[in-house]
Amino acid sequence: MRTWGRQHRDAFARALRRLATQRAATLLNALVIGVALALPAGGYALLAGLKAVAQRTSFEPQLSVFLKPDAARAELEPRLRADGRIAAFRFVSRDQALAELRATGGLSDVVGALERNPLPDSFVLTARQRDAGGLEALAAALRALPGVAHVQLDSAWAARLAAIAHTARIALAALAIVLATGLVAVTFNTIRLQILTQREEIEVSQLLGATDAFIRRPFFYLGALQGLAGGVLALAILAAGLAVLNQGVREIAEAYGSSFRLAFLAPAEAGFVAAASAALGWLGSLLSVSKYLR
Repeated sequence: MRTWGRQHRDAFARALRRLATQRAATLLNALVIGVALALPAGGYALLAGLKAVAQRTSFEPQLSVFLKPDAARAELEPRLRADGRIAAFRFVSRDQALAELRATGGLSDVVGALERNPLPDSFVLTARQRDAGGLEALAAALRALPGVAHVQLDSAWAARLAAIAHTARIALAALAIVLATGLVAVTFNTIRLQILTQREEIEVSQLLGATDAFIRRPFFYLGALQGLAGGVLALAILAAGLAVLNQGVREIAEAYGSSFRLAFLAPAEAGFVAAASAALGWLGSLLSVSKYLR
């Protein structure tokens, strides 16, 4: 067991020495891997931020029913109360709507400049159904009621947001697979060049009785260390990119009275990126060593 551990320590030390003696090539390979990994990692961080925004927002299906100027509240209210698809509703008068608009930040001056109240009376409904088809059917039925000028499905944007997020996750997974393949190819080629450079040394070692495992071990560590360096660099690129991007996000969020920021990956997620990068580097070295040491 001690011999096995010593052999691994020696192979690890030899891999470190090779990386140290080829600093320029090591840095360039790590940079290529880091940029490749930073793209899907950054996309994941953006989707996580989008998910956080979605979780902070109520997705309770609501509809806004705007009345015509000559419509009477008393005529429409019994119809809404009798509809079993409506869980609850409240009436918002045009004066109340104007007061709420005036209380909105940055709009008080605009509202004060109005000569008359342009807002209509409305009902805000909470639907029992949450599926898109049921909500659309309810909205269509409400539009047909007398005195109704317009029906707005307030939760429609949530469905669009969910669809966009789902599509983005699929695209992100495809991008991650493509870039992971590129990472394996970079490591494969790097190890191939190392094997060709040390060809005579490897042949002498084989003549002296060195086992295949003894010869392969340093290359495995070399690929894993190169991948790990690229993963750490990817995390650094991601942190710098989010810091720059958050400057613009902060201005937009403050305009809406929010303190939202794009967050960096959680420690477990950052560790996964580094570990996955090292594993892909190891896989590239395994493929290369298996092919070129025959």
